[in-house]
Amino acid sequence: MTIATKAKPILAALTLLLAGCMTGVTGGMQRGPQAHLSATQCRDLTDIRNKAPVTRERSMSELAALRMAGYHPEWRFDPYYPADLEAAQRQVNVWYETECAQAPR
Repeated sequence: MTIATKAKPILAALTLLLAGCMTGVTGGMQRGPQAHLSATQCRDLTDIRNKAPVTRERSMSELAALRMAGYHPEWRFDPYYPADLEAAQRQVNVWYETECAQAPR
């Protein structure tokens, strides 16, 4: 088998892969801005910020938001800890400020 015959299937697969990626980037299904935080997560983060009693549900909700922001607590050895946790917390704060309706003060 020559290099040219090996490269054709790989090239075809890469072309399809890139076409699929570009469809998602350039608009395949055009929706409005995607919300990162659910209504439940907004409620739970608000409760946490207001010093409500800690519950398992609130903690799991906050952890899910941190995971969406790129934090991976399951890594045993994380050379970037605590910088990666702090970066995820900043990202969740940005999402919280932009996506969660704030009560008037």
